[in-house]
Amino acid sequence: MRQSRTFIPTLRESPADAEIASHRLLVRAGFLRKVASGIYEFLPLGTRVVHKISRIIREEMNAAGAQEIMLPIMQPRELWEESGRWSKYGPEMMRLKDRAGREFGLGPTHEEVITDLVRKNVSSYRELPLNLYQIGSKFRDEVRPRFGLLRAREFLMKDAYSFDRDEEGMRLSYQTMYDAYGRIFTRCGCTWRAVEAATGLIGGDVSHEFMVPAEVGEDQVALCDACSYAANVELATYRRHETPRGEGKALEKVFTPDRRTIEEVGEFLGLEPSRLVKCLMYLVEGRPVAVLVPGDREANEVKLARVLETDEFRLFNEADWRDHPQLLQGFVGPVGLDSVEIIADEYLRGAGGLACGANQADYHLVNVEEGRDFRVHRFADVTSARTGDACPRCGETLRVEAGIEVGQVFQLGLKYSEAMRCYYHDEEGVARPMYMGCYGIGVTRLMAAVVEQHHDDRGIIWPPSVAPAILHILALDYQREERRRAAEDLYRACMERGWEVLLDDREESAGVKFADADLLGIPFRAVIGKGYDEDGSLELQERATSRRFRMDRETLLAHLQDTLDTLEVTAGGGGG
Repeated sequence: MRQSRTFIPTLRESPADAEIASHRLLVRAGFLRKVASGIYEFLPLGTRVVHKISRIIREEMNAAGAQEIMLPIMQPRELWEESGRWSKYGPEMMRLKDRAGREFGLGPTHEEVITDLVRKNVSSYRELPLNLYQIGSKFRDEVRPRFGLLRAREFLMKDAYSFDRDEEGMRLSYQTMYDAYGRIFTRCGCTWRAVEAATGLIGGDVSHEFMVPAEVGEDQVALCDACSYAANVELATYRRHETPRGEGKALEKVFTPDRRTIEEVGEFLGLEPSRLVKCLMYLVEGRPVAVLVPGDREANEVKLARVLETDEFRLFNEADWRDHPQLLQGFVGPVGLDSVEIIADEYLRGAGGLACGANQADYHLVNVEEGRDFRVHRFADVTSARTGDACPRCGETLRVEAGIEVGQVFQLGLKYSEAMRCYYHDEEGVARPMYMGCYGIGVTRLMAAVVEQHHDDRGIIWPPSVAPAILHILALDYQREERRRAAEDLYRACMERGWEVLLDDREESAGVKFADADLLGIPFRAVIGKGYDEDGSLELQERATSRRFRMDRETLLAHLQDTLDTLEVTAGGGGG
């Protein structure tokens, strides 16, 4: 590529809406441009990076036995009705009608379409296991698109789907994909970890997310450095501290004027927040349910959905409080709350010496004991883990860090195959549902995650495996005949070897060329300047380390060849 003829519209200033490094730098370096909120154009260098990441994914998927296909973006409503997800997916799915009035969704995921394909074309146990994947566009109407490619409305995704005869086969397919994912993220230059995760609207009982640690990550991960435990905070559990016990004192009502928050009530009563009971009112499929958590904790609604076995619930709004006047907003408590189901966090099982709302304005109850003063219908883990909690496996201290989710794998089991009658016939001719798994990687999200882990205050630092080019040739004072000829000779030598290089053949100042080179972040830089005038040497610079070496052209080419050979060996070792 010649820089003078390549569309690389760099910017000196960051876009006003760019909150994180990857968004700022990918736009400034001319890899992306914004079309609308959450929708981006990929320019030549950005497209090259996406193709590099996609190639790595394809190599590992193919080596793992998956076969590439192409599925449609538009998906008919009827298929989603079969799985029961048309209404559950809600406004996040972009929907449209054709001229005949038939309803379609722009695919946020493809479980229904792939299940329909397989049920129509696979019928025998001899055709299983089967693993099919695609790399294509997905659409999700995010409430608040932000962080550039990390939360976009249109994005590129690799999704794979496995079909097996039984649960054991599903687990084997799952492990194969799990291992392939690790190789993919390593080859892309990422530091990553796999964590236990909730399955959400996709479904199934077992799932892992692949997280790239980053300060800007929207996911929170609970980790134990003493053992292998790692889980998304949405799912992470922890060992509770010892449950507080009461002293058998009689229940007492206390006047607490103008004290409504946990902090205000705790300070007034002289109690730690953990001894206050927070009574949260939810509307669950049209009925009120009380959820009790310690005052120093928050309810975890992902965990709560599992307990309730539905995702059709929400906290009371103003209309709900009006519809249930017996429940006094701000002072509701479990004592005497006989008309609703009560679910409580495990920490409150048998707890005493508590305080809670008295179901009367400006009053709270103290010396409250679970079992004596109120009864819980169900105890469950419904609160979030946090830094300092005890690990559920080994008891050591957990820490919570931010991460970017770049992939997730699911054991779907029979969720879709039973609902959509995706059956095969076994050796005896008996029809049995297929066991399914699904496996997603956000390709464009992974591009942003790489930048979040590989940048400095001057620009991007691409790992060689996904860089838009391996070498950036900078001839200073390009109009000088000797330097220009040396740059052109090096450029031709690289092209003859089939390497992707960028030649800065612009008549710009050295300062502009170096600033743009830092911003673009190509791994190696060959500078042709004073050293060449003195002894014919080139200066090879490493973008990641800023190290500089003087060498002749042949030594430089040999050094780059070694780097590329190492990448090829890594790629060749990815099979399974």
